[in-house]
Amino acid sequence: MSSTRCQVVGFLLSILGLAGCIVATEMDMWSTQDLYDSPVTAVFQYEGLWRSCVQQSSGFTECRPYLTILGLPAMLQAVRALMIVGIVLSVIGLLVAVFALKCIRIGNMDDSAKAKMTLTSGIMFIIAGLCAIAGVSVFANMLVTNFWMSTASMYTSMGGMVQTVQTRYTFGAALFVGWVAGGLTLIGGVLMCIACRGLAPEETNYKAVSYHASGHNVAYRPGGFKASTGFESNTRNKKIYDGGARTEDEGQSPPSKYDYV
Repeated sequence: MSSTRCQVVGFLLSILGLAGCIVATEMDMWSTQDLYDSPVTAVFQYEGLWRSCVQQSSGFTECRPYLTILGLPAMLQAVRALMIVGIVLSVIGLLVAVFALKCIRIGNMDDSAKAKMTLTSGIMFIIAGLCAIAGVSVFANMLVTNFWMSTASMYTSMGGMVQTVQTRYTFGAALFVGWVAGGLTLIGGVLMCIACRGLAPEETNYKAVSYHASGHNVAYRPGGFKASTGFESNTRNKKIYDGGARTEDEGQSPPSKYDYV
């Protein structure tokens, strides 16, 4: 899978995870009434993070929000905080990931900047997914503990089960939505981090070459070259011209008798 495709897939999964976290946080069915051996079946109760509801057999539903904050259990408040932190981090990571997409060019942003932004958004998505999974798991653990404590209190010393009006709660649909949403967000963040490696430009190592001035004077001629040191006398330095011209220190030929005619 190419880095661009991996980035787009991670981005889409993170969007789905964010939508799932928002839906799970707003749902009222985090815990539902366990109807097994319940003497009252005309009323169905379920609770969420923000309110509790009662549904009657006639179809009428009445919900009541939690009017207190300090009076709520500490676990419930911790789950609220984890879900809200996960949603906020997902939104920030989504905004960063939009500008980090390779298919979107903004100004003079280079690939190295996009790679850093992709890595940042991926880390945010991973933390958001972990927060969502942790919040749902904490609430599920609280339900399991309360369920078995309520079940143990229903047994008498004679070992028989007695039907009571005590309400027991089990897993609601919001827990499964939250687990799936947290997993999608986590997977999307991992894919974004993997795509960062392919988006970063490769570093090229250049071999440094040092040049030193030579201490020799080189005279070139059509058939080859002749090197002479700089400490020789000027009379021995020769300058060769193109076409085989004579050297500067070549002596002139003596005049002939025809020169004075």
